[in-house]
Amino acid sequence: MPSRLSRRTFLNRSFGVAAGGLLLPSLRLPGYRRSPAGASTPLIVTSHSNETGRRAMEIGWEILAAGGQAIDAVERATNEIEVDPEDMSVGYGGLPNEDGVVQLDASIMDGRTYNAGAVASLEGIKTPSSVARLVMDRTDHVMLVGPAALEFAKSFGFEEEDLLTERAREEWLKWREERGENDDWGPADHLRGLPETEASRPGPAAHHYGTVNVLAVDANGDIAGITSTSGLSWKIPGRIGDSPIIGAGLYVDNDIGAAGATGRGEDVIKSCATYYIVMRMAAGRSPQQACEDALEMIRHKYRNVNPDFMPGEKFVAINRAGEIGAAWSYDRGVPRMAVRTSGGADLYEGSNFD
Repeated sequence: MPSRLSRRTFLNRSFGVAAGGLLLPSLRLPGYRRSPAGASTPLIVTSHSNETGRRAMEIGWEILAAGGQAIDAVERATNEIEVDPEDMSVGYGGLPNEDGVVQLDASIMDGRTYNAGAVASLEGIKTPSSVARLVMDRTDHVMLVGPAALEFAKSFGFEEEDLLTERAREEWLKWREERGENDDWGPADHLRGLPETEASRPGPAAHHYGTVNVLAVDANGDIAGITSTSGLSWKIPGRIGDSPIIGAGLYVDNDIGAAGATGRGEDVIKSCATYYIVMRMAAGRSPQQACEDALEMIRHKYRNVNPDFMPGEKFVAINRAGEIGAAWSYDRGVPRMAVRTSGGADLYEGSNFD
């Protein structure tokens, strides 16, 4: 397949971060075994395959194993990842925007009630997924944004804190010293490099993006999911990616399954990727096939505009029967996600859409 490098070279080349979290040098974490695509229920999965992802799975599993609801399991599991200062793609310690401010996005969806909540451009709160749940549970809205989302969180007792860790600050300072003229300004990625596009020269490759998806099915067969992120690093202040948008970064249907997205959010928004994945599963495709279908759909949309372009995306999905899937369009290795069932902690390997 032709090269798909854009002005934002894939983060796994420029920063060593995979779309679903920091991967450990050893791909076999203690206690993990490789999981087949067909699992069992109840189950919980996360796009993070590192040690934090494993801890999150164990926390969520304790809830599911005790007969608890999927919605509680995904929230608690996500919180474990959001408060980890070493994870620079989610929550506390996330990489900031171009002004050095950490702005967080998150969404939650409960298949049992067909309800959803989201926050976007939220500053000062470590666990945006829990604020998104309050939007879902305590209001008849789906999304709150910016300062209003912060005031909403504080009204429920959330403590406002500085989310910029020293490690993330150092990365921001490094980027600021090396930044180019274009950054996020100018044409969309898929239009850069084309003869007819102004300012088509490539810009710096110092952008990184990462997100976490947590999906679960409980013992009652109810499904829930969360997507949480600090978004594209060095983004234009106020930029909102796919993560807080239902049908883009997250979608749950209690009769079918759930899907989550990480990667370049603008392309996930335009393709309504997670809704598409769930609808493909409704049509009889397995979660693995449905994730691959979404990547093919995105590639098809750009084929007539820029055949050399394919954004970096990772999709994970589960269905009501406990089958799982993962696929990405990055140019190395295969996507992995952590899985927890009654059989133990698993590491699932999906497909590389290359």
